[in-house]
Amino acid sequence: MIYKYFFILVLVLSTSWIVRGQSRESINPGVNYVEKKLVEGDTLPHVNIDEVKVVQPWKFKNNRQQRRYSKLVINIKKTLPYARLAEKRLKEIALELENIEGEKNRKVFLKDAEKELFEEFEKPLRKLTYSQGRMLIKLIDRETGDTSYELIKDLKGGFSAFMWQSVARLFGSNLKSEYDGGGDDAMIEHIILMIDYGML
Repeated sequence: MIYKYFFILVLVLSTSWIVRGQSRESINPGVNYVEKKLVEGDTLPHVNIDEVKVVQPWKFKNNRQQRRYSKLVINIKKTLPYARLAEKRLKEIALELENIEGEKNRKVFLKDAEKELFEEFEKPLRKLTYSQGRMLIKLIDRETGDTSYELIKDLKGGFSAFMWQSVARLFGSNLKSEYDGGGDDAMIEHIILMIDYGML
């Protein structure tokens, strides 16, 4: 125990001796020096440690589930950035719509916004597989809190939403798909947490 206090004392004294009379930047740029903190009259080294994220590994029931997990990782890594970008763009559009007066002006703005979004996303989204397209629909619901069907309906009206839903159905998708991170989509939620925490 005494060695621990001796080490702390040497560390504090050596740091204060080096720093005395000069700024830290002038000593050696690029080196991180230990901060100090006064605790009950004692000066102690003080270091902020980043929060450690802990996610339990997924317990696979069989090889089939493990293969499904691996495929989901690929699909999520491909589509999650688009879902998050869609959420960001929708917020921007909603903010701008608040400042536009008149239904005609709002329709013109939405038409221009739709054209810009189409030009930005058409080519990369065409490269998605069917399973990645279905994943994107789910992740848009996760990121925005609204299904793709509701978003289209809000921005373009019920008829457009119905037409897009009909097209999606032809390709085996459903724009009304809702995300259920605590239920059917628990594996997807696990993968997203692993990606966000830098574990995948």
